[in-house]
Amino acid sequence: MIEKTKVFTEEEEILIQKFLRLKTDAGSHSPSIFTLKQKLPELPIKIDACFLSNPYATDLFLNYFTKEIINTGRIRELLEFYPSQNQVIAEIIANFLKINPASVFIGNGAIEIIQAVIHNFVKKKIVINIPTFSSYYEFAQEGVEVVYNKLEKSEQYRLNTKRYIEFIKKHKPDTIVIINPNNPDGGYIEHHEVKVILDQVKEVENVIIDESFIHFAYEDNSFNPINTSDLLEQYQNLIIIKSMSKDFGIAGIRAGYAIMSPEKITSLLKNGFLWNSNGLSEYFFRLYARPDFACDYNKVRVRYIQETIEFINELHKIKGITVYPSMANFVLLELNNGMTADDFVTTLLIKYGIYVRTCSDKIGLVGEYVRLASRTKDENAYIIKSLNDFFNS
Repeated sequence: MIEKTKVFTEEEEILIQKFLRLKTDAGSHSPSIFTLKQKLPELPIKIDACFLSNPYATDLFLNYFTKEIINTGRIRELLEFYPSQNQVIAEIIANFLKINPASVFIGNGAIEIIQAVIHNFVKKKIVINIPTFSSYYEFAQEGVEVVYNKLEKSEQYRLNTKRYIEFIKKHKPDTIVIINPNNPDGGYIEHHEVKVILDQVKEVENVIIDESFIHFAYEDNSFNPINTSDLLEQYQNLIIIKSMSKDFGIAGIRAGYAIMSPEKITSLLKNGFLWNSNGLSEYFFRLYARPDFACDYNKVRVRYIQETIEFINELHKIKGITVYPSMANFVLLELNNGMTADDFVTTLLIKYGIYVRTCSDKIGLVGEYVRLASRTKDENAYIIKSLNDFFNS
């Protein structure tokens, strides 16, 4: 292991200790850029490669928002008046997706939906693949048995469909969770495989598929978007959860939605969630459902995917890391130089101003891993240059 006393100055060591305390306070998640700027203003951060979003989509949203809301003075409407109720916004999304409006539920970010679903519908036992997004097992209530299906390192943490189905039938849970593509590795299950799983687990009461990164995945050379919303008609136990933060780059707005049976949505609405959106998120949802925005968004989506592919290809050339296959806008990197993930993250942050996500707190990973997000073309070039400098020095 590299001794930090040989790498950092005394001032940098103080910064590292402050940063590590913030990471500890954040629990199984990472402190946001806002938190770091507030608590560590002396820490220069050039690139946030920890948060997972499409920066070009943020630019696109800002263009529309500036033209339609800021320049016209409509911002007052979004601030002064109540937003529409959950079911009104749901109808807008449903018309865009061409599905039953009673099957759409709007959330204050996907995290609110995850908590609502886990707290209201999981009664006895839940099966969760690991490594994965920690909130799914952290939200499990007392008395609910959490069973982990461990993805194998030898299989690059990919889900083995046949073994997974056998695992489900053996443990007989009332709920299963699949994140597709998975976080933190970007592992993707193709559409036909998803249907195979759904066909074989019809006895499971709740099949949660989290598609927060699905817009970054593709199954053809044209990068056509993957649509699974039509599956609900065939599989009534299906719950699809969709964050808008990552692919549209609007995490600060807090917008997400879910597709599930009308009976489940009625149950949630009776337990609150009537006015859980705000004016900004309603504007975004209405924009999301417009053909002009959808067309413009698809252009920046494809551009971002292509640049991410180039970025990952460059990462493969760097000695000292193993790059795991990804169909998301991030990659899982395994460190092969004897350094711990936490030390690597702090070194990259202090020496190069690049903020990445340590995976030392991810259960199910065997080794030293970090998660690295794709950013703009110029930012990706800086990341590659910095990594080459680090591993060659």
